[in-house]
Amino acid sequence: MPIIQITMLEGRDQETIETCMRNIAHTVQKSLGVPLTSIRIVVNEVPKNRFAVGDKLKSEMQE
Repeated sequence: MPIIQITMLEGRDQETIETCMRNIAHTVQKSLGVPLTSIRIVVNEVPKNRFAVGDKLKSEMQE
């Protein structure tokens, strides 16, 4: 049973995240030859003030 964990910064809309999850599930199915029902995907959204690059919080950075 493959378990895929995705960690990303918060802010994407629900439809975009769901599309990503579906695309990843199909890619894993094709790559590993496992049934879709055995694939688990977990998306963790991190607030920008809880993610840093070096000593700079992502919330402090210009987009």
